[in-house]
Amino acid sequence: MNQQGRVFLVGAGPGDPGLLTIKGKECLEAADVVLYDRLVSAAVLSLASPSADKLYVGKERENHAVRQDEINDLMVQRALMGQVVVRLKGGDPFVFGRGGEEAEVLRQHGIEFEVVPGVSSAIAAPAYAGIPITYREVATGFHVVTGHECVASPKTPWPLFAAETQTLVILMGLSHLPEIVANLLQHGRSPKTPVALIRFGTTESQETVFGTLSDIVVRAKEAGLAPPVVTVIGEVVHKALDLAWFRPARIPAASKRV
Repeated sequence: MNQQGRVFLVGAGPGDPGLLTIKGKECLEAADVVLYDRLVSAAVLSLASPSADKLYVGKERENHAVRQDEINDLMVQRALMGQVVVRLKGGDPFVFGRGGEEAEVLRQHGIEFEVVPGVSSAIAAPAYAGIPITYREVATGFHVVTGHECVASPKTPWPLFAAETQTLVILMGLSHLPEIVANLLQHGRSPKTPVALIRFGTTESQETVFGTLSDIVVRAKEAGLAPPVVTVIGEVVHKALDLAWFRPARIPAASKRV
């Protein structure tokens, strides 16, 4: 009987393969099977052994290639076969990636696992756009939320999100941008508050559209933006004028004014 294997919940980072951790790379090199998500970089995936099984289990909105319960079963089955399993997730496995749920399933089956943190797009995408999400005397803190849940939940603390001293970072929120803007304005955030929409952050395809709460919905439509997009709302967005350092392949015309 094979000795029980082990599962590594590995954060692949936000897209730039250089942001993968050394430990993440070591896990990929040792893996017998890699279960990878939609936004994982091909360059990161290529670090796995040529002999490893590479199984796509990505999810898109309303289009899940593999259901979550099937992903859970794959991890458990392969580990019980004695294999080293890498569950490769975009960003960080514990930041809106259901990594906590997967860890609970592994614990319930008595399977050993390790969590290998990754760089979250919530931090990295703004940084690559020249936006520090905190800045002394401008933003004393930040909130990271998902677009769907902040709109859908009646418990969303909109007054807190609307505070001028806080930066709001929204993942997976492009389709809900009109509702998000309306809620922030309703709870007192100024229409002049700067906003940045960062698509494919940290990659050569990165593009950023700037605007304010008063016009960002229109600007997003004019630029033809599509997911994945990280939304940054707050006065720190102005810092991109001086701190932008990354030179992506293409910047749409609508993004040239902050």
